[in-house]
Amino acid sequence: MSAPPLLEIAAGSLASALAAQDGGADRVELCENLGEGGCTPSCGTIAVARERLRIPLYVLIRPRGGDFLYDGFEREAMLRDVEACVRLGCDGVVIGALDADGEVDLPTCRELVAAAGPLGVTFHRALDAARDPARALEAAIALGCERVLTSGGRATAPDGAETIAALVRQAAGRIRIMAGAGIDAGNAAELRRRSGAHEFHASARALRPSPMRHRVALPGLAPERMQTERERVAALRAALAQDGGGGTPASGTS
Repeated sequence: MSAPPLLEIAAGSLASALAAQDGGADRVELCENLGEGGCTPSCGTIAVARERLRIPLYVLIRPRGGDFLYDGFEREAMLRDVEACVRLGCDGVVIGALDADGEVDLPTCRELVAAAGPLGVTFHRALDAARDPARALEAAIALGCERVLTSGGRATAPDGAETIAALVRQAAGRIRIMAGAGIDAGNAAELRRRSGAHEFHASARALRPSPMRHRVALPGLAPERMQTERERVAALRAALAQDGGGGTPASGTS
């Protein structure tokens, strides 16, 4: 009997991380600024999350939004962030970098993997921005990454399911393929069937109003925030566990 699928929640705050745990997530990817695809959270946020979470904690190492071409100062910051995650006792880090031609930046990624030492390493959606995702997958394998996170090069993982399935076949057990982007309880079971992926990544967020009574109408100071909800995590967990998932990946590529 095959193992059940694994659910990772991208948590943009401590409250979201705890909601993910309470809802049955298997792992948390801690980050901030999810509106720009996620950035590295503060050391304080990482430290408190490590103290409170009983499930594995991975931390996104990304100094800013935008593309994945980093200068020397950004590379130094990423190395320092990885070292901080080691000191704080995290279970893993989530990395990725490309060069100006869209190939995996092997020198930078090797440094990050080396700095992570005993921690697990996920290669993030820089794979989707690479010139050749199949070639990028081989680079992630050579780097010793545990898994890659991908939407199949599309805006959402359901849209990229055929490409994800092709990556699963290419990986052939050498690395795990984690499908992510646009996944919810309504499409998770079908995505699992079509892609053949065994790990899934979602934020399970909803807009939550602030209890603040004094309100100001200024840009960036809206009285609500997006936060992971325990109920959405639980519903996603249940959807992934439905019978019929995890079959043979779809043939062909998208």
